[in-house]
Amino acid sequence: MRNGLLYTIASYSYMAPSFLAEGELDEGHVERKMFPDGERYLRLLDDAWGRDVVLLGGTPTDLDWLEVYDLGCAISRAGARSLSIVMPYFGYATMERAVHPGEVVTAKTRARLISSIPGCEGGSRVFLFDLHTDGIEFYFEDRHVTHHLYGAPLITELVKRTMGDTPYVLGATDAGRAKWVQSLARTLGVEPAFVYKKRDSSSGALSVTGINADVVDKDVVVYDDMIRTGSSLVQAGRAYLAAGASRVHAIASHLVLPGDSLEKIRASGVFATVCGTDSHPGSQQLGAERVTAVAPLFAKALLRSR
Repeated sequence: MRNGLLYTIASYSYMAPSFLAEGELDEGHVERKMFPDGERYLRLLDDAWGRDVVLLGGTPTDLDWLEVYDLGCAISRAGARSLSIVMPYFGYATMERAVHPGEVVTAKTRARLISSIPGCEGGSRVFLFDLHTDGIEFYFEDRHVTHHLYGAPLITELVKRTMGDTPYVLGATDAGRAKWVQSLARTLGVEPAFVYKKRDSSSGALSVTGINADVVDKDVVVYDDMIRTGSSLVQAGRAYLAAGASRVHAIASHLVLPGDSLEKIRASGVFATVCGTDSHPGSQQLGAERVTAVAPLFAKALLRSR
């Protein structure tokens, strides 16, 4: 059977070798250039006619969203038999609902944008990874079949590799992530822990009021779905240390780490290690030993869908 064809948006070029190494895809090439007025030129350099095409493109920025949309439309127009859009990171995931009147539910509008990519004869699919909220999967229109891949197998293996034979407790940043952490802890055979927080009614500031587990003289691995500025993560880590933890480690499905966030997290002196998956370009700030590839997980899902 002829291999599928892999196209990658510019910001995810770092991930392409991992997908190609799985052996089921040929590399597709895209010509890119910028016009003097800032407009962008894109051109598919491989014949996609009749091919099963994979478009690899997480969406950390608005420009990434547009590149996924533009290339997806071009691939469909080029006569691809099928199109599988692989999104290791779904941008605007925390804007999945409106809290204040007039707020734009951007997660939904972006899903509608991708859903407007013309379908292919052999079907169009969207593969998502460790969404902030499960319901985002259903924001896409039905003609684009969605697959939400959970990162638990990758996260548990990464925790095992990081901790080795060292006894530890698996912690959450707050009670909101407790259910997910409890499930992971059960798989790992360790005790779960989480911190209680209280919001000041006048200032809106959050403060730690307690911890539900005994962490004295134990290592704590703090899990969160994504690390952005790391402020809540550092707050939780300090709470575990104040409760007697020996060391604290941080692990996340999505290492966003904008600006100097990683430097600030390291400068806090709270965490012995910071690690996660390569789902976001921000992960490339860490060494290879601290990052695990999501490509094998997606490759298996793509193979099942063919």
